[in-house]
Amino acid sequence: MNALLEIEGLRVRVPYEGRLREVVGRVDLSIADGESVGLVGESGSGKSMTARAVLRLLPPGARVEGSVRFDGREVLRMSPSELRSYRANHAAMIFQDPRAHTNPLRTVGDFLTEGLRLNQRLPKRAAEERARELLRAVGIEDPEARLSQHPHELSGGLLQRVMIAAALSAGPRLLLADEPTTALDTTTQAEVMAILAELRDRLDLAMLFITHDLELAAATCDRTAVMYAGSIVEVQRSADLHDRALHPYTEALVAARPSVHTRLRRLPVIPGRPVAAFQAPEGCAFAPRCRYALPRCTAERPVLASLGRGVVACLRAEELHPDGFAAHGGADRG
Repeated sequence: MNALLEIEGLRVRVPYEGRLREVVGRVDLSIADGESVGLVGESGSGKSMTARAVLRLLPPGARVEGSVRFDGREVLRMSPSELRSYRANHAAMIFQDPRAHTNPLRTVGDFLTEGLRLNQRLPKRAAEERARELLRAVGIEDPEARLSQHPHELSGGLLQRVMIAAALSAGPRLLLADEPTTALDTTTQAEVMAILAELRDRLDLAMLFITHDLELAAATCDRTAVMYAGSIVEVQRSADLHDRALHPYTEALVAARPSVHTRLRRLPVIPGRPVAAFQAPEGCAFAPRCRYALPRCTAERPVLASLGRGVVACLRAEELHPDGFAAHGGADRG
């Protein structure tokens, strides 16, 4: 499949306390038309900033290097009018906290119809009918009543469905979902994910799905990319990642997950603490926490290279996994 979104050598620095600090060190990632890719990593690893760079929704004063291409067009060099068209018609984002991205003084109807009237030039009555269709599409009953309500009158799950409807209003080809279920309870989370999966299949959407949850990424995405300290360290098919992790960080994350099928005396933990891109040491950023690290790992920065059916940034990947697969271990079984 041809790549719809291509990210190469992306680097983002943002101003903080009078200095530019690196929050995305190097990201290389592609998403094919209709493909869903999960982006997994700890807080501060640069996941959300990567997604925002795809839409150029970065803080004032941010500096960006590298390339972000959508359907062959360079996003980072788009003119203001091209960028407006790109955001309005081709790529859309679902944010983590819907209440932080809606105006509490305006109704749901105002929120949904504004973009339809401004970007698609729909008259008021046609925009309202389209808004009702969108609410039905995301499983909201009695859309007429919901359009007259304010955000505070809706539950978190309903409001997130409204955000999904808004993102789909212009018929985008790419959907960026930034932890859209984090603030929801488990049942509502499952409902929202089912809606996203159904809409993606029906509309043939490409999606970048950001999450902390490896299980959720595996259940939702065709491929999963793992991010650490501002850089992608591994990309594999989601079906392979859990049993065949190639990077020591991914292997440690999978091993640290509790399982209903395995009895353990104690869950394995990753020593040390995660770091942001600007805190990363020379060489491999994960080396201080890695049980496989050698002296050369602290001096040489690894780059993504093919191994098996995935890609991995680890100097010892081929040595540790000559068949391209990792065997998980280290857990005491009771």
